[in-house]
Amino acid sequence: MSFEVIDFHSHPFLKANEQVGAYRDVIPMSVEEFAEDMEREGVTHFCGSVIGGGVIGFDGLFPLNRDALRLREIYGEKYIPGFHVHPDYVKESCEEIDFAVKNGVRLIGELVPYAHGWSDYSCQGFSEILDYAAEKEMLFSLHPMDLDQMEIMAGKHSNVQFVFAHPGEGERVTKLIEIMEKHENVFLDLSGTGLARYGILRKLTQTVGAERILFGTDYPICNLKMYIAGVLGEKISDNDKERILSKNAKRLLKI
Repeated sequence: MSFEVIDFHSHPFLKANEQVGAYRDVIPMSVEEFAEDMEREGVTHFCGSVIGGGVIGFDGLFPLNRDALRLREIYGEKYIPGFHVHPDYVKESCEEIDFAVKNGVRLIGELVPYAHGWSDYSCQGFSEILDYAAEKEMLFSLHPMDLDQMEIMAGKHSNVQFVFAHPGEGERVTKLIEIMEKHENVFLDLSGTGLARYGILRKLTQTVGAERILFGTDYPICNLKMYIAGVLGEKISDNDKERILSKNAKRLLKI
């Protein structure tokens, strides 16, 4: 059985300083090569934000959203851009959400607070942004910070769908499962650390269900091919693999 693959969590780039791969010195990459790598591994769509080089502040952060739209012009419908918001700029963030909706974008993130000068998902500013975003049916992809704070956020905003990134391992996975069992609006993508621990997908599918798990890589930080193999190599059903690799993303992203 062959599977369609949607990478829910990647970080394309328009400018060289936005490329977030760890070994840029030995693996240089162009805008075109990014999409070619995805296509070579059978990825039909890839999602995510342009992170940038640790920019902080309104003038540095929000132009990355324009870069994401420019990349969509280059890549076409295969790229699903994610926008940035920031709790220190509530009014401007809500205006960015309006701009996103106007341009057919309903994904916020991946948000990476530590890279952009903030740290608390349960803060008042972010709560106000979430209240506004709920009216627009925006989907949020979040780099995990303090999981207790994130649980408070998810409970307070049960009308917003959140996709937490990077399952990790050990106690972190246990905590994520506890949160997901209590909050049906929380999903998990497989990017970053965690998938290399054999059995994690069986654990997740047996507890929270395959319909709550999305395939993601964090490419070009992580090896795209290894993550695909990590899903295909787990002892779960083909139906669950299909849900994880593409069907869940299609449902949440409405594609």
